Amino acid sequence: MARYRFHCTNGLECVFDARGTEIRAAARLTARARRVAADVRHTLANRTDWSEWRVSVHDLTGRRVLVQPFEAAA
Repeated sequence: MARYRFHCTNGLECVFDARGTEIRAAARLTARARRVAADVRHTLANRTDWSEWRVSVHDLTGRRVLVQPFEAAA
């Protein structure tokens, strides 16, 4: 099991994940990134444009392992 950090940004603003999350299989990173994006959208609900936002996933060495765009809100 490895710990990953899921940071969110639109290039100007950032929501940093200081604690990280333990993930058993790297194949689950995309699903977790989508959940993180949904949580950020909910927390910052006054926003309407999420088109530039991304979840940038990093391992504990700081290496970026995934960039997942926010999905359009349903």
